[in-house]
Amino acid sequence: MALSIKTLENWLWDAACVIRGPIDAPKFKDYILPLIFLKRLSDVFEDEIKALAMEYGSRDVAMQIVEDERREGIIREGRGSVRFYIPENARWEEIRKRTTGLGQYLTDAVRAVARENPILQGVIDIADFNATVAGQRILPDDTLARLVDVLSRHRLGLGDVEPDILGRAYEYLLKKFAEGQGQSAGEFYTPREVAILMARLMEPEPGMEIYDPACGSGGLLIKCHLRLIDRYGKVENGRRRLPNDVAPLRLYGQEVNPSTFAIARMNAIIHEMEADIRLGDTMRNPAFKDETGRLKTFDMVVANPMWNQDFPQEVYENDPYDRFIYGIPPSSSADWGWLQHMLASLNEGGRMAVVLDTGAVSRGSGTRGRNRERDIRRAFVENDLVEAVILLPENLFYNTTAPGIILVINRRKRHPGEILLINASNLYAKGRPKNYLTEEHVSKIAELYHEWKEEEGLSKIITNEEAAANDYNLSPSRYVARNDQEDVLPLEDAVVLLREAEEERREADRRLWEVLGVLGVDVGGKR
Repeated sequence: MALSIKTLENWLWDAACVIRGPIDAPKFKDYILPLIFLKRLSDVFEDEIKALAMEYGSRDVAMQIVEDERREGIIREGRGSVRFYIPENARWEEIRKRTTGLGQYLTDAVRAVARENPILQGVIDIADFNATVAGQRILPDDTLARLVDVLSRHRLGLGDVEPDILGRAYEYLLKKFAEGQGQSAGEFYTPREVAILMARLMEPEPGMEIYDPACGSGGLLIKCHLRLIDRYGKVENGRRRLPNDVAPLRLYGQEVNPSTFAIARMNAIIHEMEADIRLGDTMRNPAFKDETGRLKTFDMVVANPMWNQDFPQEVYENDPYDRFIYGIPPSSSADWGWLQHMLASLNEGGRMAVVLDTGAVSRGSGTRGRNRERDIRRAFVENDLVEAVILLPENLFYNTTAPGIILVINRRKRHPGEILLINASNLYAKGRPKNYLTEEHVSKIAELYHEWKEEEGLSKIITNEEAAANDYNLSPSRYVARNDQEDVLPLEDAVVLLREAEEERREADRRLWEVLGVLGVDVGGKR
């Protein structure tokens, strides 16, 4: 009988608790996730060998077939009788037998798996289980032995757990790690229900190419994959999967953090997804290009980049990919830099859903003179690219209590000249430590978007001209009032505006000195 999601969650959290004392919560994932992944690979390998043994009448014959395929490189090419070859020393039963030197043994085991399966290099072999700090082992052998013992309670083979159930349990651990990781947690974890909502807004179709330029642990891409299965899948042998005549999604992601990149790759493999995830800094060196060297374009983009990221101006200036055609954002907030990169990555009929800080749709509106973010936002509206803005409730995200927004951009809007604003700030259930969206909340927001309708206290449709009359302030709370709440500028947005003003002042001073120098004016002993 397949394990339930609750059983898996409790079991994996028990395993995490074994190492809670010796290391900080943020480091849990670096040790436990590769071991869970290794156990899944090992148990699946054993299931594949058993199936071959039944087909050929002997385990020895099955192993010989697999060893021959390994030697000939067939498994590496993805054409073998098994998906991954697991060396004998990395098989879970061998690991369980180990009583001494377990840290080095585990490190050697995951490295052996990576050598045999190059696609797993930099994925499964990221942890050194024998690592020390100040001459002391981070995880002593006895702690590792207890961890292995707990993980040995249940199998994770093909008949033991559905890929998505295991994936959800994996996600549960990421959520738990996020709770302990504080400020940096949002870099790799988007709340599950927010990711589901984004997939429901996008409703991907078979064969589409979908891209996340700041993919973290891969959750947004995974939810798009699962949404396609929900819509088009059929139950075969007790499992819901896509029939052969329905093309799967082609998924692409880039992540700058090596350990988070590894988690994304593990997550994709556990979900049995084909995803091209690459390591690197998207803004400085985007990984996906076409044969001419220009940015590859996609049918859809889903993303939750770090909010108000600070990139130096040289990242935007003289950009070889012509991404920032609507203006250079301030150094203090890369939100509209990310949006322009994503827009440049959309094909002619492409759409995208992006989670951002609420200030991204309102900062600079109502100020006199020039404001970079407002001016870029104006260009998006004037070019009829903004389709919808959804204000989310407070306290959903692990790196902030502030509400976020989902901005939907569409190159071919269903309702040209109009923008749908949804104020979902009151659609949440109280949770500890974080609030969350229920299935009813997700369905309601998706319904408002897809049916394009106004509802008192929830949504309003405005024209591009109305947006212009409000100086391109697209905050839903400005147009859809809830409980007579006033639209107050958050502290984070005030800081961003202050930094932008300081940056503009420094630039104005620099230009003034240049002019005075040309005129030969001596000011304070300078020429």
